[in-house]
Amino acid sequence: MATTSVTIRMDENLKRQAEILFEDMGLNMTTAITMFTKAVVRQNKIPFEISADPFYSEENQRHLRKAVADLEAGKGQAHENRNL
Repeated sequence: MATTSVTIRMDENLKRQAEILFEDMGLNMTTAITMFTKAVVRQNKIPFEISADPFYSEENQRHLRKAVADLEAGKGQAHENRNL
């Protein structure tokens, strides 16, 4: 079977993290991408669920805009994000 080259661009840090993980699994990037592509073709779909980050939902953005407006109007209270 003939092979061909595929060139993709991705964040350097993401690539490095993926390479480390694939190496732990005994794979290299080419093999992992080939496995993914074969699964897509075999299943005729992306082989995992893809969903939007709820942070960017219109409802949440409306809530955030209101919270910012309340803070700027002197209402409400600012809280530190303890997850950072």
